[in-house]
Formats: sequence, structure tokens, C-alpha cells
Amino acid sequence: MAKGEIVIDETLCQACGFCVEFCNRKCITIPENRLGPKGFPVAVFSAPEKCSACGICGWMCPDFAIQVYKYVESEANIYQGG
Repeated sequence: MAKGEIVIDETLCQACGFCVEFCNRKCITIPENRLGPKGFPVAVFSAPEKCSACGICGWMCPDFAIQVYKYVESEANIYQGG
């Protein structure tokens, strides 16, 4: 299974919550005690071990604050030693 990582640009995030709402794996949260550079709450990639890099958080973000990176094992790694 693919694994992924997301990067949230805190200068663009408006904490609308769409990424939190639409992430099926619940990888993103908006903690009240975490403020971005503008002094407002921002989304946080809080459970990277659950992320499959499906990309829905990035698609749903109206502020284009989320970049999604997908890491896929190469066939060489899958068949190594076999």
C-alpha cells in the first residue's frame, strides 16, 4: 500500500476544516492551542502513520494550503530476494 505525507502551508491555511471532515483516515486535526503565523488555528498533519496519500485533503482545501506526496514501493523492492 502506498504511504504518504502532506505538507500544510500555515500561511495559507484558514482552518476551514474541510480537510479534517473529508479525511477518511483522520490524519488531520485543528488543535485550538496551535496557531499559525497569522494568529489563527491551523490544520496539523497529526497522524502520518495513517496517511495513504489519497489526496482528498488537498483537493478539498479551498485555499490550496495542502500538498500531498505519495510514496510507492518500487517493483525492485517488492520482488527483491524472491
